[in-house]
Amino acid sequence: MSKKAIDDCIRSSVEQYFKDLRGAQPDDLHQLFLDAAEKPLLEVVLRHAEGNQSKAAEWLGINRNTLRRKLLDHKLLK
Repeated sequence: MSKKAIDDCIRSSVEQYFKDLRGAQPDDLHQLFLDAAEKPLLEVVLRHAEGNQSKAAEWLGINRNTLRRKLLDHKLLK
């Protein structure tokens, strides 16, 4: 999937979110979308890295300790 395809997918989701609001004012929209995107991103990357946190962290461009903290925050580590 190209960056453009990802952009289009996100744009479509944001447009749908505004439609679902039916005129109500959004609140903390930036954080809402960051939180909504992070957990599935971590799940998919970790699965493709076959559970290898070092590899997943490298692919994500973050430190392994940062990845572990995010996994704990999203209750993806037991």
